[in-house]
Amino acid sequence: MRLLFCGSGWLPMIDRIRARLPTGATIEGWDRTQPLVGVLSGIDVLLPSNAPIDAEVIAAARQLRLIQQPAAGVEGIDRDAAVARGIPICNAPGANHISVAECALYLLLALARQVPVAQRAFADRKVGVPLGIELAGKTLGVIGRGRAGSTMIERAKALGMTVIVADRSSTRSERDQLYAASHAITLHCPLTPDTRGMLDAAAFAAMRPGVLIVNCARGAVIDRDALVAALDAGWVGGVGLDVHWDEPANPDDPLYADPRVIALPHVAGSTEESFARICDVVIDNLERLASGQPLRHRVA
Repeated sequence: MRLLFCGSGWLPMIDRIRARLPTGATIEGWDRTQPLVGVLSGIDVLLPSNAPIDAEVIAAARQLRLIQQPAAGVEGIDRDAAVARGIPICNAPGANHISVAECALYLLLALARQVPVAQRAFADRKVGVPLGIELAGKTLGVIGRGRAGSTMIERAKALGMTVIVADRSSTRSERDQLYAASHAITLHCPLTPDTRGMLDAAAFAAMRPGVLIVNCARGAVIDRDALVAALDAGWVGGVGLDVHWDEPANPDDPLYADPRVIALPHVAGSTEESFARICDVVIDNLERLASGQPLRHRVA
């Protein structure tokens, strides 16, 4: 059994999976100097990561038996093309929810204490500035009630925050109420047609002045132009971005030079513990595939 890891990042995952592969199985990374469709001969299992798996890729992988996403999001996989060929798609939901929630909490704390500005103040030998805020007693709006969102709710309450929640079933009016009441907002929802661009100009206009926003979901949940306009207007107090509209993101983008913006390279789920849990799911499904047992976490 041959596996191909298609991601442009998260490469430590390959070694962790390789160390636990069933006898006779192998895993390799995609040499991105070559077209993906040209390196699929003999591949039984694709691990997409952040690489798009479209109909052309699925058609070219003639020996393909499984698409196993080593994460939760499967929006980059052409489900119809996979279903048409009878190729199952599985993911690893909840494997990184603790890591993602902790990263979101870190970004929220860093925004509250204006860490980029504080680092510059340290370099300038200033003391006691900038002036931060306490999160205790503030209201956090959490968008997304899945595992990561639910874990974030627990951590925020432990800090003494009041938490209000919206999810994909919430109406625009309900989300507007969340925006108006929240001192800070964290995003933990999947990217769907309904959530793409959810934080648009109207959403920002409904928010409290000085709101802090953390996105550990998907970059496109936020309308980038609307975010820039809200920052330029001074309406948004700070933004923590672990996910971006293009990845890898361009570090020379002026957005990331704004001292109110903290950017991370999509590392919220990158911890030893979450990778171990992901490997548990991947290896279990490889063994099930080899023995003809039903696969776990099948989404198509």
